[in-house]
Amino acid sequence: MTNQKADYSVRHDWTRDEIIAIHDLPLLELMARANRVHREFHNVNDVQKASLLSIKTGGCPEDCGYCPQSAHHGEVHLDKIDMMKSEAVLAIAARAKQAGADRFCMGAAWRNVRDGAQFDAVLDMVRGVRDLGMEACVTLGMLNDSQAARLKQAGLTAYNHNLDTSREFYNNIVTTRTYDDRLATLKAVRAAGLEMCCGGIIGMGESVVDRAAMLQTLAGFDPHPESVPINALVPVAGTPLGESQRIDALDFVRMIAVTRIVLPAARVRLSAGRSVLNREAQILCMVAGANSIFYGEALLTTSNVAVNEDDALFTALAPLSSEDKARHID
Repeated sequence: MTNQKADYSVRHDWTRDEIIAIHDLPLLELMARANRVHREFHNVNDVQKASLLSIKTGGCPEDCGYCPQSAHHGEVHLDKIDMMKSEAVLAIAARAKQAGADRFCMGAAWRNVRDGAQFDAVLDMVRGVRDLGMEACVTLGMLNDSQAARLKQAGLTAYNHNLDTSREFYNNIVTTRTYDDRLATLKAVRAAGLEMCCGGIIGMGESVVDRAAMLQTLAGFDPHPESVPINALVPVAGTPLGESQRIDALDFVRMIAVTRIVLPAARVRLSAGRSVLNREAQILCMVAGANSIFYGEALLTTSNVAVNEDDALFTALAPLSSEDKARHID
């Protein structure tokens, strides 16, 4: 078991047993530890709004068991969208910025990046998002060193490529791409000097050991990923995991808290699955160390929290106004 002093340190040598022991702490103690770490490394009032857009939807040759965009899942109803025009993407990015987002993420349902007109269009989108004064992140599947370098030259802030789960459980979820393929892409991201956005999904039938193993792998990167999205499975009818039960909200809180302790300097992103959490559960996640949400009513092809609900969430997080104070006194 780590002590309080160790909780504050950036480490690359976490063992699975250490991470499991932290995960299994009484919830209130776990949250208190995570909150101490969060305060040591971050401004607790800084919760980033990021916006996510699918710029090319459906027809992916990968067989990820959770993903409605896979061409392997023929029973999924999905409106396929060819590559969007740069002008349309940038107009959406501008609206996202006006709504308060300062990071714009773009996803294309590709197995891997292919050089050519579509990749050139993505580079134009990245340049346009950066010209808006926003951080730019893309998730495009596997890429090589040259492609990563071109993204960096275009101004890309971060590349998202999730591990999804542990190496041991991975083949239960994906068979068309290996764990080492994922690590090779992350190596190219780092070699280009890009920030790494890398996390995973819980609720796919994995064990606590698998969750700990994923965090152990993430902590083994030097430096740690700057951005760690933690997703809860959103079961989609027609996918192999479409009949899965949603995780308990407090399992989500636990995972956020453990991630914060193991990866203290990272921005931990409360991502897919947030739509089933009430306002109070989301705030518990933030107390436990989450400091980013995806803002907008869709996450690629799954639903997200309604904008008016997120506005109410951020109003609740804000300092009390004079009217609020008067109401509390009454």
